[in-house]
Amino acid sequence: MSEQRSPHEAAPSAHVDTFCAEQLPPRDLWPVRDWTGVPELDYPIRLNCAVELVDRMIERGNGERVAILSPRERWTYRDLRARANQIAHVLVEELGLVPGNRVLLRAPNTPMLAACWFGVMKAGGVVVCTMPLLRERELRYIADKAEITLALTDARFSDECEAAFATRSDGTLRQNANVIRFETEEPTGLEALMRTKPTSFDTCDTAAEDIALIAFTSGTTGQGKGTMHTHRDVMAITDCFPRYVLKPSPDDIFCGSPPLAFTYALGGLLLFPLRFGASTLLLEQATPPHLIKAIADHRPTICFTAPTAYRAMNAMLHEHDVSSLRRCVSAGETLPLSVFDMWHQSTGIKIIDGIGATEMLHIFISASDDDIRPGATGKVVPGYQAKVIDDDGRDLPPGSVGRLAVRGPTGCRYLGTPERQREYVLDGWNLTGDSYRMDEDGYFWYQARTDDMIVSAGYNIAGPEVENVLLEHRAVQECAVIGVPDEERGQIVKAVIVLRTGFTGDQILTKELQDFVKQRIAPYKYPRAVEFVGTLPRTSTGKLQRFRLREEER
Repeated sequence: MSEQRSPHEAAPSAHVDTFCAEQLPPRDLWPVRDWTGVPELDYPIRLNCAVELVDRMIERGNGERVAILSPRERWTYRDLRARANQIAHVLVEELGLVPGNRVLLRAPNTPMLAACWFGVMKAGGVVVCTMPLLRERELRYIADKAEITLALTDARFSDECEAAFATRSDGTLRQNANVIRFETEEPTGLEALMRTKPTSFDTCDTAAEDIALIAFTSGTTGQGKGTMHTHRDVMAITDCFPRYVLKPSPDDIFCGSPPLAFTYALGGLLLFPLRFGASTLLLEQATPPHLIKAIADHRPTICFTAPTAYRAMNAMLHEHDVSSLRRCVSAGETLPLSVFDMWHQSTGIKIIDGIGATEMLHIFISASDDDIRPGATGKVVPGYQAKVIDDDGRDLPPGSVGRLAVRGPTGCRYLGTPERQREYVLDGWNLTGDSYRMDEDGYFWYQARTDDMIVSAGYNIAGPEVENVLLEHRAVQECAVIGVPDEERGQIVKAVIVLRTGFTGDQILTKELQDFVKQRIAPYKYPRAVEFVGTLPRTSTGKLQRFRLREEER
């Protein structure tokens, strides 16, 4: 069905704290949310995602199935529910949480972080999950923006969280702030508070349209923005991409590298496995060497990570057995064809590419198995619609390059920033900031971020296309391609390159790389400027920050 009226008119909110409802953008700036054609998305008007993902599995007789694994723990669905219920009791009875309060979570990927996530949901709170890599000023910004006074944090990562919660960005004291530590035996820690609490809990009767989480964008183009998602949204992403593209079974074990604060990981490493009665392997350290070793040791079957990790792990395959894998998913940045081909040749597995967005919560274009066309992101995931439009919002025909617009059961609703909302939503469609072309068969082919398109002497050049070619060269470890000002051509293409060990960045190699590009794509696309660097700027989620390189040029 398509959304015709305010959801809060259909089902009264359970939120006593009305902050989230008050911070939603004006109704006329909301994207159209349409879930026509996917019967699983027709949820009741009262819904709590924790009940649907955990309690329902136990009701179906699967309480003793393994839900969460880690290198040192093994929790069944019944274990997970018990701990989440105890945490919910602590939140309500000891910490005074009322439905609608925001709770900041800070930890690496551990079973306790997952239990905290579901405990907040059961108590009717709103999760704001953050990455351990964030620093004090970033945490303070999030706490200020979402008006958070309660945090649950891994004791090993508590110092900066406590400092951030002590004062606001303007230097004033944060009133009634409370930071509770877990993964500790101290008497004021969360485990101690949980110990006397019952393992049953009357879950808050939330409306399907009550806000369940606020996810902050990783800020590749500036300060992060909070995106608000409902209990219905959480369930919708479990019934679109995984159900129709990934197609997991209860016997699958999921694993991956991104932190649960990243919505790519929230779905792929927690929500999706639980929706299908499967298991998830949560790793505190998941760099390529740790991830590939965990795959060999614990034998997971589905992996969620980024292209750079697949490239790095490919070089380690001779040391580790990854034959347990049957599905590999890539998102977060475009999947280079060279990485797809390399991994397929080495493992026999076709990487499932996908595009999602924090604003959309998860993947909305993808393909698997025989539907994969190497180099294409894929087709629209059932439940969603997508098209390519020009700068004025007009639909473009197949083969044209333009702005990607998408809508479906999830959509962008920024926290308290209507000016940003106007930039992201146009006539009910979400504009992801990506440049795409769609072919005659409905496949979408990534071109560039909208602001990464380089215009040189009248030619439109997609920086990532040049990057993909450079990555095929034996000397190139990483690279970023940007447009830099040029008096004669408007812009020229510049490549910023991290070399592999054993190579020297000199004029000879520069000429070799330029010729390498000219031989593989149209000559006008070659990098007229090349710079060799030790590292490239990336966000805490690993996304390349090309805008920082452009700023340095200016």
